[in-house]
Amino acid sequence: MFDGYLTELWTVMLDLSPALILGLLLAGVLRVYFPEGLVRAHLSQPTLGSAVRAALIGVPMPLCSCGVVPTAIGLRNQGASKGATTSFLISTPQTGVDSVLVSAAFLGWPFALFKVAAAFATGVAGGWLVSRLTDEEAPAVADDEQGEHWRTAGNRLTAVWRYALFDILAAIDLWLIAGILLAAAITTVVPPDYFQQVSWSQGLPGMLLVLVIALPMYVCTTSSVPIAASLIAAGMPAGSALVFLMAGPATNIATMGAVYRALGGRVLGLYLGTVIVASIGLGMGFEFVLGNVTADVQAHRHVSAAWWEIAAAVVLVCLMTFLLLRRIWQRYLGPRPGAAVDAGDVTFSVEGMTCQHCVANVTNALQSVADVEHVSADLGSGIVRIKGVQLHPELLRSVIT
Repeated sequence: MFDGYLTELWTVMLDLSPALILGLLLAGVLRVYFPEGLVRAHLSQPTLGSAVRAALIGVPMPLCSCGVVPTAIGLRNQGASKGATTSFLISTPQTGVDSVLVSAAFLGWPFALFKVAAAFATGVAGGWLVSRLTDEEAPAVADDEQGEHWRTAGNRLTAVWRYALFDILAAIDLWLIAGILLAAAITTVVPPDYFQQVSWSQGLPGMLLVLVIALPMYVCTTSSVPIAASLIAAGMPAGSALVFLMAGPATNIATMGAVYRALGGRVLGLYLGTVIVASIGLGMGFEFVLGNVTADVQAHRHVSAAWWEIAAAVVLVCLMTFLLLRRIWQRYLGPRPGAAVDAGDVTFSVEGMTCQHCVANVTNALQSVADVEHVSADLGSGIVRIKGVQLHPELLRSVIT
């Protein structure tokens, strides 16, 4: 069985790696070349148009359900309406340029494109309901200065690569590894077509069960795709897998609490209601219209790999190994936080950085201090390194606390 597990593990890597690497690079291009000012300028009105624009912006962004919350709150603080913020919150974590390609590789383009359309539709519906059924209060608008430092620092192609590796892959690599290991285990242990023989896994009861499991748990949209593919291969209906891929990435306990604190109980209720109703409804619709398409795609998984698939898998393994070793070094073996690395370097640990919005705030605050020449903040480890002349750790720490 162990040999079979290793074979399935390698098969998952072959299916996942080419699409994921391409998606990471596309995400970097989108981040570096897409002007943030345009995002915030068109989301301020509590209208259907703002919800549509927010969903259009959110669908290609590679943010998970936890990472999207600070970004959405940042948009809200920049003047976005509650409806636009909710639309962004619902649509963004369900998909992204990276997960679309991975979904197509595992489940076929009909499934992947339907998932994109579902994310857009649920985002617009949730945003429109919030705009219609809640009172709009003007948010405290902040200056539009954060996040620009990396756009002008160095070559943009380097910025694309650094964002893809250190901001996107480094944020999901542990979840990705867990998803790959679990997907291979499911394929190895669960017999083919097992779920077709279990009555409760079919139809509406199966979707409701998947929904109850998916709503409170954290599921990264990209790493959840191999799991869904393994469940479909074991006989789970494609509609139930779609419910898992919609409701899981869109919500979790932490996200619910953050939405309640930032936007209120009524918005949270509409947010959850939209995700629940839409995932069940669209899951049943997909099963009725396109369920057999996904089953056919899943039945034709290749048994031999092309050279570029093998190369992509090797590259991805090397990148994730590098990130793991880097994380271990920074957390356990690197310079001690608060100590001077040399005459012009200081490093310390910052707790609470959950996204690039937080990183930008920390970076901008530290760069405002006299004699600071360069700031490097790592999201994964929380380690911040500052280069400059005659730096004082106590002063530097005080500006971000």
